[in-house]
Formats: sequence, structure tokens, C-alpha cells
Amino acid sequence: MEDRSYETIELEIAILTRRVSSLSTVRKYGNLDRSAYLLLHQISAHGSAGIKALAEEFQLDISTVSRQAAALEQKQYVYRVPDPLDGRAYSLHLTPLGEQELEVSRQARQTRVRELLKDWTQEEREQFGALLTKFNRTF
Repeated sequence: MEDRSYETIELEIAILTRRVSSLSTVRKYGNLDRSAYLLLHQISAHGSAGIKALAEEFQLDISTVSRQAAALEQKQYVYRVPDPLDGRAYSLHLTPLGEQELEVSRQARQTRVRELLKDWTQEEREQFGALLTKFNRTF
């Protein structure tokens, strides 16, 4: 018997990606786009971080993360703290406004997930969350 699980997973990821990207282009949850949300969440969850560390975490070019960070700084969601050992480097820290915007977006996103999964059992939600976590860590 042929294992069709890879085919199913590949197709379902493609469908999920399409649906998520169509949702995010039509409507944001909170005031943050996905990249801003993820950067602020990373800093909030793990403490201050430099551009290089953030780029590595999200598997992005340093220039991309630098542009995203500059936008967050312009909105006063983060501020820079110079690295005392390397005058060119700095770490990003959340401002109170950044923390507030992150929480508003987090609540809006979680409300949307609750709506989508309202008919799922707690066990199904926990399994899905565990499998998504495992899948994302595989990268």
C-alpha cells in the first residue's frame, strides 16, 4: 500500500498557505502585519535581540529584518540599544507602545482562531497545536 500522507500534507499546506495569505491581504488582526507581529512577539518572548539573531530565527536576509525593524522603530514599537562591544551592532527592545500593540494583535488573532476552531474538542486543538509546533521546529 502506497503512503499518500506526504501528498495529503503537501496539498493541505498549499491550501492553508493560500487561505492565510488571502486573509492577511484582506484584513489584519490588530494594527500589526504578520512580520511586525512575529518580530515583536519574538522580542517579547525571548528578550532583546539583534538584527542578525532575528534574521536567523526567521530565516530571512539581514536586510529584510533591518527594514522591518526600522519600520517598527519609526512607529515607536521598539528602540535600539547599542552593543557596547561592537559600535555598529545594537539590540532591539520593546517600548510600552510596542507591548500594547502586540497584545492587541495577539488577542485579535486568538479570537479569530477561537472562531475557526469553535467546533473542535480541546484534545483536537492541543494535538493540532503540538503538531504545528513540531512541524515548525522541523525547519
